[in-house]
Amino acid sequence: MSITSIITSVFKAEDLRNRILFTLGIFVIFRFIAHIPLPGVNTIALKNLFASNQLLGLLDIFSGGTLANFSILALGLGPYINASIVLQLLQIVVPKLEELAKEGEYGRNQINMYTRLLTVPLAIFQAISMIAILRSQQPPIITEINILSMIAMVVTMTCGTILLMWFGELISEFGIGNGISLLIFAGIVGRLPISLFQTLSVADTFDPMNLIIFL
Repeated sequence: MSITSIITSVFKAEDLRNRILFTLGIFVIFRFIAHIPLPGVNTIALKNLFASNQLLGLLDIFSGGTLANFSILALGLGPYINASIVLQLLQIVVPKLEELAKEGEYGRNQINMYTRLLTVPLAIFQAISMIAILRSQQPPIITEINILSMIAMVVTMTCGTILLMWFGELISEFGIGNGISLLIFAGIVGRLPISLFQTLSVADTFDPMNLIIFL
């Protein structure tokens, strides 16, 4: 069976077609919001920082480019993933959580609720830390900031993570597959063309003779 016939048969099934289109629609909205930057950010200095640091560049790939843009989704799903890890570790040391995890669907729903609640303070902490780090760079990446603008940025970044978490749950319920995993995948894929172009640019300027001389 050819790929064309497989795609045709998939889209003939109305329920499956609607789920695929719903998932793709969420992806489009996600990628659009990922390019809306927070105000008061020196985007040129920020991009230079990410371009000069390989570790930050790698983190930006996994965030889908939201970090380099410092968009309202800059935190991505990091706080939610961290909260999930913390809850899984707590199940080992807290007997009540361990019992709850064994109670089937009800227990899983309760742990998911605790994970969402824990995501909020973790997102606030990570947002404050990220703003402080970018504020300390030279030249300053975040210019003129006061208490009100600081609160606004932290709230916006936290809401961005909650929005992504909601998107993931919508995909899991009305789309196809695990929504959180698919959003992470969509972010990486959305960033791949830019990363590939940057890699090719570096390759064009690379002189093999420099490597021979070094050896």
